[in-house]
Amino acid sequence: MQYVAGYCLALDMTGMDFIIDARPKGLPWCLGKGFDTSTPVSRLISAEELGDPANVRVWCKVNEQMKQDDSTKNLIFSIPELIAFTSKFMTLEENDLILTGTPAGAGPVKDGDVLECGLGDFIQMKFNVKNE
Repeated sequence: MQYVAGYCLALDMTGMDFIIDARPKGLPWCLGKGFDTSTPVSRLISAEELGDPANVRVWCKVNEQMKQDDSTKNLIFSIPELIAFTSKFMTLEENDLILTGTPAGAGPVKDGDVLECGLGDFIQMKFNVKNE
């Protein structure tokens, strides 16, 4: 953990329409995860500022209704485990990001929805969903 400079909040969206279309055709799923605006990322929170990354609240609202609300203490794999596993398969470089996963409650959004998400009291982000 001595090499972790900090943490951020990332909203990892999935375009299920791309994935559902690609699966039966045997096509890559990359458009389902890599479309424009698919993963907005907050500012960097230094490791010192965050303190204990193993116990931070992560939440998300859709149209002011809480959909996800949990703590990093409930991750299936701890942050050190995720880093160790990832580094077995790829070289981690300065400024690389590893996304940990998401709390229960993720679901579809539609044009006009407003997403708000946060990481403890450190970061909040707000987005309008636009179907273009």
